[in-house]
Amino acid sequence: MLRIDRRSAQNFDWLLLGLTVVLVGMGLANLWSATHSGPGGMAPEVRRQLTALAIGTMALVAAVAVDYRHLQRLAMPAYVATLVLLLLTLVLAPVIRGSQGWLVFGPVRIQPSELARVGAVLVLARWFARNPPSQIRQLRELWKPAALLVAPVTLIVLQRDMGVALLTLLVGTTFVVFVRIPARAWAGVAALGVAAFAGLWSFGLRDYQRGRILDFVDPGRDPLSSGYQAIQSTIAVGSGGLFGKGYLEGTQTQLRFLPTQHTDFVFSVLAEEWGLIGSFVVLGLFIALLLWGLVIARNSKDNFGAFLAVGCVALLFWPAAINVAMVLGLAPVIGVPLPLFSYGGSALLANLATIGLLLNVSMRRYMF
Repeated sequence: MLRIDRRSAQNFDWLLLGLTVVLVGMGLANLWSATHSGPGGMAPEVRRQLTALAIGTMALVAAVAVDYRHLQRLAMPAYVATLVLLLLTLVLAPVIRGSQGWLVFGPVRIQPSELARVGAVLVLARWFARNPPSQIRQLRELWKPAALLVAPVTLIVLQRDMGVALLTLLVGTTFVVFVRIPARAWAGVAALGVAAFAGLWSFGLRDYQRGRILDFVDPGRDPLSSGYQAIQSTIAVGSGGLFGKGYLEGTQTQLRFLPTQHTDFVFSVLAEEWGLIGSFVVLGLFIALLLWGLVIARNSKDNFGAFLAVGCVALLFWPAAINVAMVLGLAPVIGVPLPLFSYGGSALLANLATIGLLLNVSMRRYMF
């Protein structure tokens, strides 16, 4: 299981690895600026991110070394392990900023929900590989994958992290694109979703969570409190202009107008310092990586590899799309980091493991 033969090495996907290295490097440079405080040396956030990068690199290598076809057998145990971690989080984790999503072991903090998404993708790819979507004609046939997805989403909701729960739901439902079910059935699902949202709004969301949604509709309703970050982010992005203010020269960034500019609003730092051109370059690299992931899925020689690659693309696409939309004021502020850029060890570890799985499928596409 744990080996890379010569033929696999010869077919290694250097393009995917190169795109990843460039994005990670840009992310570290951007994080340095976001946490820069003068000539005092490296910020603690950068130091911790480098440590997470080292661990994430080992996770990437491990994800490449194990033939992905063996992962089909290990998908369910991995999924169950992530559910156990989520349950332990509910029991042991402290409440931090209103949510209970982090296991704390001294200086080490782990966010199990980041790993749970990877586990969910593995088990869903396994199910759809064994139950081809082209043969599914009725909505009730999807009750098993729905249950597999609802379990981690429910546990994350109980942790009071609605943003991560929504992200996990979006990643899981990506597989439904391949299912051929009549439109009227989906209309019923949509109506049920509207009713569920109404109930969630009335009984499930806390005041600050409702406030974030209302701030998205009207950021000026409370510009000095709940709408502050959305407004300052828009100012930072707009002030960058076409070419930006220059590295370490962004006034919104260096004067700390955005308290979470190194996490959720890291893209605003990029836009202010590198402008529209720099933002387009980074987004272009992300799009290239995601499209190449879809090419890997198309070229896979078995169903599990194809669905695993699609799931990995979803793991990277949805947080990137939501984060950029959030920074630009096109989505509510729900606390979703930008993959490979935002500060966060658990997210970086999960992202690099995801890249490792894509590399795994790509380099073994001939072994049939």
